[in-house]
Amino acid sequence: MNEMKLNNKRTILVGLAFLSICSFWQMYDNLVPLILRETFHMDESLTGVIMAADNILALFLLPLFGSLSDKCRETKVGRRTPFILGGTAGAVILMNLLPILDNSFYAEAAPFKLASFIAVLGLLLIAMGTYRSPAVALMPDVTPKPLRSRANAIINLMGAVGGVLYLGVTAVLYPSSKTQGLDHVNYQPLFIIVSLIMAAAVAGMLLTIREPKLAAANRELEKKHPEWNLAEDDGSGSEKLPGPVKKSLAFLLVSIALWYAGYNGVTTWFSTYVSEVMGEGIGGTATCLMVATVGAIVSYIPIGIVASRVGRKKTILAGAALLAACFLAGFFLTRHSHTITPVMYAAFALVGLAWAAINVNSLPMVVEMCRGSDVGKFTGYYYTASMTAQVVTPILAGTLMKHIRYQVLFPYAAFFVAMSFVTMCFVRHGDSKAAAKKGLSAFEDMDD
Repeated sequence: MNEMKLNNKRTILVGLAFLSICSFWQMYDNLVPLILRETFHMDESLTGVIMAADNILALFLLPLFGSLSDKCRETKVGRRTPFILGGTAGAVILMNLLPILDNSFYAEAAPFKLASFIAVLGLLLIAMGTYRSPAVALMPDVTPKPLRSRANAIINLMGAVGGVLYLGVTAVLYPSSKTQGLDHVNYQPLFIIVSLIMAAAVAGMLLTIREPKLAAANRELEKKHPEWNLAEDDGSGSEKLPGPVKKSLAFLLVSIALWYAGYNGVTTWFSTYVSEVMGEGIGGTATCLMVATVGAIVSYIPIGIVASRVGRKKTILAGAALLAACFLAGFFLTRHSHTITPVMYAAFALVGLAWAAINVNSLPMVVEMCRGSDVGKFTGYYYTASMTAQVVTPILAGTLMKHIRYQVLFPYAAFFVAMSFVTMCFVRHGDSKAAAKKGLSAFEDMDD
């Protein structure tokens, strides 16, 4: 009898959709605040409101399209893939309109150009919202529950690769030596390259992943292992969570909201923070964030292995403690420095490690509590929690930075992450199970 093993190649190919998503959001979080502030001359509070718009839309779109993809009739390419293809196509077209409007407004300011920029931005966010939950739900669809932490490590690794691709291109195209002193920076080449990365990644997934076959095989496998299910069948075809599991789910979702409030506060405002506090341009920001992303990349696979041995909850708690400590360190390291130092790079590498420990295990803990037929809906719950926090945190952090001082950013982030450690202590379900020992080798040997 063989121990169940993860099909790494297939998981990497599934993760191409997440690579596409993360490449976009890394660019969005870095560039849009700069464009709003430098081209359209918006203050921090108004910029924070607009940056929160994607999260407000996500509160509705991610659960909606997660559930719709659950209920979608199986097509030739599956339930999730049509959403991924349609959303990517719309996003690739719309995102390339933004730098055109940005450049046009700088050349000749006009209210209708600002209105057009905001309208296109809104449509772009809708396009991205249609396929994020289906893309993330694809991994649990084709992966047995005991292996999802390891699989999610690979998925997050692919997302980090998408972020590094963006950051690397940015560092090459826009070093500080080329952007310092400029009244306006043309970001159109960067938008074009990222859109090509997105299109190529999703095309690669479509050509290599046979969603209907793989999902059907995983459903049959789960039927043979009812012990994997925490949910109870109430006879209506839908699941019913026992009371203790509901309580754990509630605390887990609160924890997710708290650590995202801290982490997204930094990622949203870091480019502006570095510009204002240290005098670095977007190239310096990209280099610093790339160090954090590389720290996450080298951590994802080991973190997945560690979580399978010591448990998801303990791994998350360790990650939350480290992340809070790193944000506090960021406050002290940036108080008196006007450049990014090697010690800061080390701190951000640890931020990547800490975020990997949290991110690898949180989604698997949520979907561990549901049946396979509701993976999209529970993925929507996960994103509802994270996006609720991200609705509030750009506005709140931006307002505090405006009315107190920019240096409040890191203590703000550390506080919310520390609170997530506390709430996470009350989560009692959704941890990793021991791998089953029989009947599972056939799953790994399925055709790709």
